[in-house]
Amino acid sequence: MCSSDLAMRGREQKSEGLFSYVRLEERIARDHPLRAIRALTDEVLALMNASFEAIYSDNGRPSIPPELLLRATLLQAFFSVRSERQLMDQIDYNLLFRWFVGLRIDDKVWHATVFTKNRDRLLETQVAKEFLSKLMALKQVRRLLSHEHFSVDGTLIEAWASMKSFQPKDGSGKPPDGGRNGERDFHGEKRSNETHESTTDPDARLYRKARGRESKLCFMGHALMENRNGLAVDCQTTHATGKAEREATLTMLDRREGSGRITLGADKAYDVSEFVGDLREREVTPHIAIDGHLSKTGTPRKTAIDGRTTRHAGYAISQRIRKRIEEIFGWGKSVGGVRKVKVRGLEKVSAVFAFTIAAYNLVRIPKLLAQA
Repeated sequence: MCSSDLAMRGREQKSEGLFSYVRLEERIARDHPLRAIRALTDEVLALMNASFEAIYSDNGRPSIPPELLLRATLLQAFFSVRSERQLMDQIDYNLLFRWFVGLRIDDKVWHATVFTKNRDRLLETQVAKEFLSKLMALKQVRRLLSHEHFSVDGTLIEAWASMKSFQPKDGSGKPPDGGRNGERDFHGEKRSNETHESTTDPDARLYRKARGRESKLCFMGHALMENRNGLAVDCQTTHATGKAEREATLTMLDRREGSGRITLGADKAYDVSEFVGDLREREVTPHIAIDGHLSKTGTPRKTAIDGRTTRHAGYAISQRIRKRIEEIFGWGKSVGGVRKVKVRGLEKVSAVFAFTIAAYNLVRIPKLLAQA
């Protein structure tokens, strides 16, 4: 017997098998986190079938199935995929991605441009908010939610537009220097949203988060969080203005199902008499942080929150729990990719933000259900 026949070293097989008899489903570990997320996603998408039927025409060439588009969009948020082209590459050779989206092993992956065009059709509808709404309305999910105690906050979302695009509406601005990325000098020029507008994204607004901070072209995203497990039950995207946070909060509260008195935790930016009055009219107890900064004369600012609210132990609890909403925004910006969106227009930015909020909930819900 030849000594090479007794060697323990395995030999590389140069020839490939013509057929594979292992299903794609069997390639995914039984305890993989995406399995529970896929089950929840499929349940929500089944409930949205009527909405999908209304979006598409009865005539013409079949498009990419909307269920596959939405699953791929969720994957992009889960794994911080920075572009649609890279997402298509991942779906092509990553069996986990291919399985989650719903493609068979032999199915051809779409061109990045075809995927983007089809996905943008969905972004221009209310599909994103409907997906989030139906997810939070699932029977097993509702058991995780508080129906009496909520928190709200907003965050800035940088627009996909440069400061050089922010030019006078009357066209009198000096154009940038020549070249691929010409310089533009803004020093000494007074610019505001009343007189200037971005030529790249007219919906973006110039906004400064606080004194001493730089101004940016951005949108504002808002989230309404329930206080039991810190899940986002609703979201809203608006132009970046000084009143946007309070106006968006009232909009989300008016959309809320159910009746009875609730509490709402918020930071001191919401400590405005008119807003607090609007909350009380809606039977909402304002657990809002007191804005007690001193004026230029040294007198404390008058607050709209008095001892009737602050004396209760629930006020301190709401003030502690409300900070968890920053976890939602933090995940959305560091993982979900909404620190700076790659779409233009308020409608599309709103859809991307809503999908990112839904993705955050989908990551957390299976873990919460396992602990329940």
